[in-house]
Amino acid sequence: MDVMPLLLLVAGSAGIAGVARRTPVPAPLLLVAVGLAISYVPGIPHYTLDPDVVLPLVLPPLLYKEGTESSYLDLRAQKRPVGLLSIGYVLFATFLVGWVAYLVVPGLPLPAALVLGAVVAPTDAVAAAAIARRVGLPSRITTILQGESLLNDATAITAYKVALAAAVGAGATWAGGIEEFLRAAVGGVLVGLVLMVPIHWLRTHLKEALLQNTLSLLIPFVAYGVAEQLHGSGVLAVVVVAVYLGHHAWEVDFATRLQEDAVWRMVAFLLESAVFALIGLQLPTVLKGLGAYRGGDAAWYAIAVFLVVVAARFAWVYPAAFLPRLLSARIREREENPTWRAPIVTSWAAMRGVVSLAIAFSIPLTVHGGAPFPQRNMILFLTFTTVIGTLVVQGLTLAPLIRLMRFPGRDLQAETLAEANAQAQASRAADKRLDDLLADERNALPPPLADRLRQVLERRRNAVWERLGQTNPVTGESVDDTYRRLSREMISAEREVFVKLRDHRYIDDEMLRALLRRLDLEEAAAYREAG
Repeated sequence: MDVMPLLLLVAGSAGIAGVARRTPVPAPLLLVAVGLAISYVPGIPHYTLDPDVVLPLVLPPLLYKEGTESSYLDLRAQKRPVGLLSIGYVLFATFLVGWVAYLVVPGLPLPAALVLGAVVAPTDAVAAAAIARRVGLPSRITTILQGESLLNDATAITAYKVALAAAVGAGATWAGGIEEFLRAAVGGVLVGLVLMVPIHWLRTHLKEALLQNTLSLLIPFVAYGVAEQLHGSGVLAVVVVAVYLGHHAWEVDFATRLQEDAVWRMVAFLLESAVFALIGLQLPTVLKGLGAYRGGDAAWYAIAVFLVVVAARFAWVYPAAFLPRLLSARIREREENPTWRAPIVTSWAAMRGVVSLAIAFSIPLTVHGGAPFPQRNMILFLTFTTVIGTLVVQGLTLAPLIRLMRFPGRDLQAETLAEANAQAQASRAADKRLDDLLADERNALPPPLADRLRQVLERRRNAVWERLGQTNPVTGESVDDTYRRLSREMISAEREVFVKLRDHRYIDDEMLRALLRRLDLEEAAAYREAG
């Protein structure tokens, strides 16, 4: 097996993503653009997006990462708009895009057109999260988009299976489609509910951080694989488990949380980078075999499908935002009134990504009876152009659109005050707990050590309030910045001494690693104390 193409993909995409952090262009867009640009460069390896790799091996960890970082409480508060988008919109887009494609593309049967509709219907979790973080969407819109993109893959994959069954001649019916959807949805959720509690129990009872992190890396694949084996939705199983574990992450040992955060940031960075690079690199594969549809005709079909994808989003989002309020007094009482600006951004921030391409590449070459699948190459082409169109056109214009909408910015002072009040309540509880513990003779400490515990507590209590203070007139640093810098300098001095002692063989390497790990944890704690 030649590993060089894989190494080139991972290293190259990671390097491009790193460069993107120094530019105003979001990393997903730059990766796609570079992939498109180099796809025909001589000597570049040929990369084919394999759905048997992407769906079971790439999608679960990315969904898991986004799920653990999502807020269960925020998702629950936005469950109505999330449900309308992740289920209602996907089905609406499937039928509308499929119907228009059937009318526009000559020779495209309606079942095959519905396959295309299901393929391009779901927004992409990775693209939505990456763009939302970069452009600073309002928190409510970000929650809705992330919730939608976490759940809509299950709806789209089920709709795809039903449409595909009709296209290949497997005799799909409306009743069978509804049954397939319910089986996938209920099965996936049940698998997630069954797995989440024992997995969390394991995470809280394993004592070694190494074992806990190994379990963490296996979780998304286990949840996805079990659900798919039982004919449920692996996507929903992963999301249910991830959101639950993220909500209860505070119960896990601190060392595990520190290591998990670093490990998953690296995994997500590499996978996201490679995924978006792969999208651009599919151009030669997609164009190959278009035959008579090359040129102006293919371009017209691509523009038509892209426009109907964009229009379908607006046609669904605006009624979904305002009609329920008009029809239900309960909704009017419980939910804030959406402005006209929020649906515009929600409609425009709907990029497609690698899941759509992976599903499209899984379309079989033949139907029952051995005949070629009708217009398979055209479906691949239209999926590719839709993904590229949404990433480039909508991704590049989303930030200017948000600035044009003039959403109210975050009230940083109010957030700092809320954080300070929360810390004050926690510090009072910790102070009382310390008094109770020290009152027990089994917990007796010399006064200097007891005072040190109180000083650390006092530092955490004051750190947030100090953010509201003035900056240093000489350096321009805030109190937090100065504290962190001085703490790093002190720890750096200790670290240099430890290394010199190792070099002079006063201590061995094993002791050096133990001492450096202690310093690393103290540096991380000092950084977090200062906010």
